[in-house]
Amino acid sequence: MSSAAEQEAVPEGRATGEKLPAQSSPVLNGAQRAPSPAVSVWPGAPTPLGARFRVGPDGAAGTNFALWAGGAEAVDLCLFDERDGEVHETRVPLTELTHEIWHGFVPGVLPGRRYGYRVHGRWDPWTGARWNPAKLLLDPYARAVDGDFSLPPEVYGHVRDWPQQQVADTVRDDRDSAPYVPKGVVVHDDDDWSDDHRPKTPWADSVIYELHVRGFTRLHPGIPEELRGTYAGLAHPAAIEHLVGLGVTAVELLPVHQFAHEDHLLRRGMKNYWGYNSIGYFAPHAGYASSGTTGQQVGEFKRMVRALHAAGIEVILDVVYNHTAEAGELGPMLSLRGIDNRGYYRLQSDARRYADYTGCGNTLHVVQPHVLRLITDSLRYWVTEMGVDGFRFDLAAALARSMHDVDMLSPFLAVIAQDPVLRRVKLIAEPWDVGSGGYQVGAFPPLWTEWNDRYRNAVRDFWRGALPDVRDLGYRLSGSSDLYAWGGRRPYASVNFVTAHDGFTLRDLVSYERKHNEANGEGNRDGTNDNRAWNCGAEGETDEERVRGLRRRQLRNLLTTLLLSTGVPMLVAGDEFGRTQRGNNNAYCQDNEISWVDWSLLDEPGWRALYDLTSRLIALRHRHPVLRRRAFFSGRAHSVDGLRDLAWFTPRGTEMTERDWYAPAATLGMYLSGRDIPGRDARGAPVVDDSFLAVLHAGDRPVSFVLPGPPWASRYELVVDTSTEEQARAPGVIHRAGGTVTVPARAVLLLRVVG
Repeated sequence: MSSAAEQEAVPEGRATGEKLPAQSSPVLNGAQRAPSPAVSVWPGAPTPLGARFRVGPDGAAGTNFALWAGGAEAVDLCLFDERDGEVHETRVPLTELTHEIWHGFVPGVLPGRRYGYRVHGRWDPWTGARWNPAKLLLDPYARAVDGDFSLPPEVYGHVRDWPQQQVADTVRDDRDSAPYVPKGVVVHDDDDWSDDHRPKTPWADSVIYELHVRGFTRLHPGIPEELRGTYAGLAHPAAIEHLVGLGVTAVELLPVHQFAHEDHLLRRGMKNYWGYNSIGYFAPHAGYASSGTTGQQVGEFKRMVRALHAAGIEVILDVVYNHTAEAGELGPMLSLRGIDNRGYYRLQSDARRYADYTGCGNTLHVVQPHVLRLITDSLRYWVTEMGVDGFRFDLAAALARSMHDVDMLSPFLAVIAQDPVLRRVKLIAEPWDVGSGGYQVGAFPPLWTEWNDRYRNAVRDFWRGALPDVRDLGYRLSGSSDLYAWGGRRPYASVNFVTAHDGFTLRDLVSYERKHNEANGEGNRDGTNDNRAWNCGAEGETDEERVRGLRRRQLRNLLTTLLLSTGVPMLVAGDEFGRTQRGNNNAYCQDNEISWVDWSLLDEPGWRALYDLTSRLIALRHRHPVLRRRAFFSGRAHSVDGLRDLAWFTPRGTEMTERDWYAPAATLGMYLSGRDIPGRDARGAPVVDDSFLAVLHAGDRPVSFVLPGPPWASRYELVVDTSTEEQARAPGVIHRAGGTVTVPARAVLLLRVVG
């Protein structure tokens, strides 16, 4: 059987009539072209999509291949194997076409076999048609990927270096890309999940910990060197011990889908570290595997999930379904662009151009049924086969766009809402994108929880003294009812955070006011300038003890505020013991000590004390349901003693009036009543808890605060005082209600009602 390339005459490009000559070497794709062994192909089945190994009823073992390629004229399956020290490619035409799905069963193709596709069709960029069979394409349903992406000119569907750059994307490049792109791997998945027990932590009880698989484990001294930076490293007891000791209930992993590196980074000798550049929605990123990349990464990821589940920790994936690594019209041809460009991407009226709601060059056309199927099949696979417990959707507003506008009745949101698997897992939206009307905080349907950047902004501004009044802060501390108290939503619709992977670390937030991204090689132009940060008197690291002490106090204030707020708190790995990125607020390309968690900080008493406070606050939150309410505060008197469930106080010990809310203020008292909390516990009993008074003071001088007297309380016990490391550990002082306490400058006092 001759290869498809030998049978085909490649058509001219319509736009320019120009094309690069095809390679005439007898070696193609880094593989011998001839002789090619005969391959038997049976019709197979159009479902499931992807490569599925199976043993038929007649005992024949092989793999069924199925690829959606709606507008294609022909599809070649390309199988790769090594013989005599050389890589050989065998091209197998898939002749069966069912409902736009090309399929065939190939006997003898076993797990571990590498493969890709070449898809034939018109080259007409002016109408959005960009088929180019010279380019080997990754199966979007590949469950494992072997090999790294490099981006030489051969990987582009167009002639990247065409002299007339304004039309370069219209000139087809006929050079073969196979030697430069990774291949899909046939995976046989027969793992038994019967011994896995998902924690199923209720939303209200959750504490999320955002981490990077590589960065969290790369420098951990308790993890064997060969496992650092990998899934196995995160599954190691030393890593899990830290998570359990801290008290978090879920890890939110920065992207672990197979991703590629951008051309501008590779040219500078850098890589995409964060991973928000997906190219394989079913494949765990091979670079995080210690056991191998020809399918072993799948089992290693599953073992990691099992280990975390056994420790009571859920696994949430940060997923990037809004765009792919193929970028805009000048980007590489790696997968979807070559399979059916018009079918997978949103195009402008000038179909050469891509609609870009993501800032990454392209946007997936989620209203298309096959794109919705790709996304939902991927999500279900990660839940049912890989064992994950939820997802955080990057730029989720882009997924909710119907034609152009964000639509909360969009096909994507409707499909998720009715899916019996997906509606039961944790769903977190990053509720914005970069397009017009993309900011949608508070607008997602009741099934969803959202990153609440208004919480972040209000808390940062309060502690740096930049809030004009405390109205917004009051809403944020008490669950953001102004945003989420509709449609049956609950306080846990808000993911409260002060920092996230993008932006300053918590330590840098109190150490820098300006970004310092020079190491990224972009002239410090990248990254936001809206940091809402205060450096406490010196920019960057300093030996001045006054500044250093103030910074640690501010860290205690920020962490205490976060963990006392109603909603779902999210911490970033290392913030609990002072991780720094040296002022870099956009470390997406820093796969080095700038981004990696420095575990040696825990050996320093000051940073160890911050960790101890954080773990103590999380434990306090777990013990007290009043700090993790499942229903919004009503502000009304409850049935037990006539006191309201939430009350706000001035330093005079009087309740806040309308005038007080609009006046400048650096001090706020928040009374949380534990009596008659809405809801029932697991046994159906009423939920009753202690009551607390939290006093937040952002002023630069001490303030006298009158503790509310009867009927609110008769005595208070000091639980947390952030003014010093010693006071933050174990105060335990009793104060009389109606008396005055001195709140030190820039501090939080948490007092428990004891009578």
